[in-house]
Amino acid sequence: MALESLGICQAVELLSGGNVSALELVEDCLKRVDEYDPAIMAWAWLDPDYAKRQAEALDAARRSGKPTGRLHGIPIGIKDIIDTALVPTEHGSEVFKGRLPKTDAALVDRLRQQGAIVMGKTVTASLATFMPGKTTNPHNHAHTPGGSSSGSAAAVASYMVPGAVGTQTNGSVIRPASFCGTVGYKPSYGLIPRHGVLKQSPFLDQVGVFTRLVEDAAVLAEVMMSHHPEDDATLPHLTPPPLQQICLQDPPLPAKFGFVKTAIWDQTEDATRQGFEEIVEALGDQVEEVELPSEFDSLWANLKTINEAEMATWYSHIYRNGRKYLDDVTLAQIERGMKTVVPDYLDAMAHRTRANSILEELFGQYDALLTPAAPGEAPKGLEATGNPAFCTPWTFCGVPAISLPLLQGPNELPIGVQLVGDYLDDGRLLRTARWLHQHLLNESD
Repeated sequence: MALESLGICQAVELLSGGNVSALELVEDCLKRVDEYDPAIMAWAWLDPDYAKRQAEALDAARRSGKPTGRLHGIPIGIKDIIDTALVPTEHGSEVFKGRLPKTDAALVDRLRQQGAIVMGKTVTASLATFMPGKTTNPHNHAHTPGGSSSGSAAAVASYMVPGAVGTQTNGSVIRPASFCGTVGYKPSYGLIPRHGVLKQSPFLDQVGVFTRLVEDAAVLAEVMMSHHPEDDATLPHLTPPPLQQICLQDPPLPAKFGFVKTAIWDQTEDATRQGFEEIVEALGDQVEEVELPSEFDSLWANLKTINEAEMATWYSHIYRNGRKYLDDVTLAQIERGMKTVVPDYLDAMAHRTRANSILEELFGQYDALLTPAAPGEAPKGLEATGNPAFCTPWTFCGVPAISLPLLQGPNELPIGVQLVGDYLDDGRLLRTARWLHQHLLNESD
């Protein structure tokens, strides 16, 4: 049995039944790392002994009859802007070389409580910006894996781990998921606490996950959801929604989709346009084209204004003390942010409430909005991470989004199909996504 090919839910079932051990699963994943990571370079830090010690401790706990968590024995990759106790967390930057946090980020603590194994730290673009890390696309090493959660996406796509955690401030989960051919899920803003995660833009920063199946994304995200007093975006007295349970249900009624091209449809490549034409045809009367009102046309500029103003605040110490390590693009973002005036910043933020009220009406008619995850397949070259523009409106609004690996480009690289859901209605989005994934795969057989 190729254990490294198992999804999270499949592996949990085998582990709980005693058919395999956590150590065996980790060792099979490490074999994949040894074979494929020299070319893919998904890991910023990985110590096989560290991973195996965790597995051995979890196997011993299971044998002794101690309670087990929902991810007991599952190896997970953690993006290198998320703190891990006494394990290097360097934010992909020379500024933080050798940094060893004393404590885990809140989400890592939640993962450990549920028995997950921290397999290692995955490569991030420098400071989670546009400056690429060393990772290559698993399908073609000459192409970008996307960013900034490049290592997390590539590690899952190449079967080095069944799941990984990333973050998204613009398109850093959905875009690399699309380019690498994984499921990428960004929950509603505020569901997963960001305490212990590099702070770039608190209005926009969101945590997401990479898996190979929708139901795996549901359980991985669900166990991390909680309120945290150090993260004002998290909801007080939050009871995590039963995402896995809802995801595995059949839709009570035939799913209804709104096909949204957005104002930047002209940026799509031929393969994306053709692929969406085929999906719309396959869905028949279950899909309708929806034109978003002009209120949405400013969201790209609004996100840029907020992101750069908040970067100027939270990266100011880096700008002052580590400027020589910053690339020209990041420097320009920070310097533009320094010039942002308060009325422009507040006006940009106010658009979230207005846009979400429009979306709330749409989701009274549709289970999910259907839209590209990226303009097309991963571009050739490793000097840039690709265009995040098709993620921008949904990140800005803080609504849940998921990329499904359903299309392919002319270079035989994957292209993701993005579904967007209503704020805090993540269960319905995941249930709809799982149905669509299975439906379209069955149609293609």
